[in-house]
Amino acid sequence: MNEILPFLKKLISSSGLSGNEAPVREMISEHWQPIADEVSVSRLGSLHALKRGTLPEPRPSLLIAAHMDAIGMMVTSVVGEFLHIAEVGGIDARVLPGQLVIVHGRKELPGVIAQPPAHLLPPEERNGPVALSNLLVDTGLTAPEVARLVRAGDLVSFAQSPIELSKDTLAGHTLDNRASVAALTTCLQLLQKRLLDWDLWAVASSQEEETLGGAATSAFQLRPSLAVAVDVTFGSGPGTPSHRAYELGNGVILCMGPNIHPALHKTFKELADRLEIPYKVEVTGPHSGTDAYAMQVAADGIPTMLIGIPLRYMHTPVEVVSLKDITRTGRLLAEFAASLDAEFMNKLAWE
Repeated sequence: MNEILPFLKKLISSSGLSGNEAPVREMISEHWQPIADEVSVSRLGSLHALKRGTLPEPRPSLLIAAHMDAIGMMVTSVVGEFLHIAEVGGIDARVLPGQLVIVHGRKELPGVIAQPPAHLLPPEERNGPVALSNLLVDTGLTAPEVARLVRAGDLVSFAQSPIELSKDTLAGHTLDNRASVAALTTCLQLLQKRLLDWDLWAVASSQEEETLGGAATSAFQLRPSLAVAVDVTFGSGPGTPSHRAYELGNGVILCMGPNIHPALHKTFKELADRLEIPYKVEVTGPHSGTDAYAMQVAADGIPTMLIGIPLRYMHTPVEVVSLKDITRTGRLLAEFAASLDAEFMNKLAWE
């Protein structure tokens, strides 16, 4: 289907909830080490990969960030055989009953999310969606076994296997934002045989779903000349308004708003036109809610761009994305990094 597909399937099958990204970070690091000059980890757990440029030092640098953390759940209490849970990163509880999960206790335990029978629920919840506070995780173990293996604070991740819906679309959990990590990996792969004038920092950022802390601290530490955030945006689906959602497979989404430097936005539009990469423009309003904001306001301010990949059913276990959009995004990022020369910053003006 697509050469990025096996890697993407591994990405979304790896645990790595917001604030606990180590499992997926290790997997990404294994893929980035052969295609980067240097790989390191920040104090907040973001992964940094450096591809060195050729201009004399101190040379300018570009930081491209895609957050690697995932949404999920956390055990709040153990009551007999069952686990009470809270959300990590924002989940619509309506989609949870019946989902397969992994409980990351003293060992990994398969489980299912269940809801009590209607007559045992509070009256106000008997005829509609059940609140997360009334849902339970059942591992099938006895109460003593659960007490021995699970503690409050243990993580619970989705266990739905990736599903290839067509030759170009993939469904699964955690595609927000592992799809963008795959695009950034494609970018690094495309640049393997090309010399860059600027340094390029590829960052798989941590904690985006909760704090934006990974991108904020990486941008402060690395002090890039420019920054680009890559994230998912709303893909068109049943009932979605056409002016707020974008068709899958129809190209990349170039964002515009207060978090975006207008000259960078214009540069990406012109580059996409030259490369014949289709795109749409999304206005992100007062706050993009992405790593773009965190990087833009780091230190004394960094000119920042935000690129989106359309995704259906965001923050559910059955997100859907187009592989074509991922590869196009990776190509656009690579060509932008390769186009940066010694004079680019002198020509960058707020317009």
